[in-house]
Amino acid sequence: MPALTTKALLLDMDGTLVNSDAVVERCWRRWAERHGLDPDEALKVVHGRQGYATMAVLLPDRPMEQNYADNRVMLAEETADLDGVVPVPGTPDFMAAIEDLPHALVTSADEALAQARMGAAGLRMPVTRVTAERVGASKPDPEGFLKGAAELGFDPADCVVFEDSEAGIQAGRAAGMRVVGVGARAAAFAPDVHVMDLTEITVEATEEGIRLTFAE
Repeated sequence: MPALTTKALLLDMDGTLVNSDAVVERCWRRWAERHGLDPDEALKVVHGRQGYATMAVLLPDRPMEQNYADNRVMLAEETADLDGVVPVPGTPDFMAAIEDLPHALVTSADEALAQARMGAAGLRMPVTRVTAERVGASKPDPEGFLKGAAELGFDPADCVVFEDSEAGIQAGRAAGMRVVGVGARAAAFAPDVHVMDLTEITVEATEEGIRLTFAE
């Protein structure tokens, strides 16, 4: 079976640990329709990015101040809507396995949204986390992953990223990290290793660090 050995794990949330696609689709469809955009086309670019960055892609001529304002409204809507938020298969066992190992959450959600979704999915919140408020640039910029590695005290090359989206996988690569792609969406973006969900990963603490073994 294929395996990776690393020192620390940097975990995206939406689509990686938590399945929040139902909420994301509801909220972004409404937003796209209000702005005369094709919702199906809009949904192709929303995953992985902070809301204001998605809006900037979809409405490139709009002042960024309006994107920031709309993003505040979007975050409030998403935080209040938890219907259908569930853990990605295997996540509870995976989170239990890494509880005493170096890991951090690196998410484009803000703290309130991250707390709400992790709670709705019945998952513990990692002590070390980099949420939207703590970075100046959204994925695919590597800032969040680099900050997570620094806070854990490891070099980027000694970290493995878990991601589901194109923007997130690009951010992990730009940070100089290996990437485990999670879910069907990730398969198209050539991560170093791909799994459909976290049931396909076994975690073991070794003298060298963290050994991740992947089902074939």
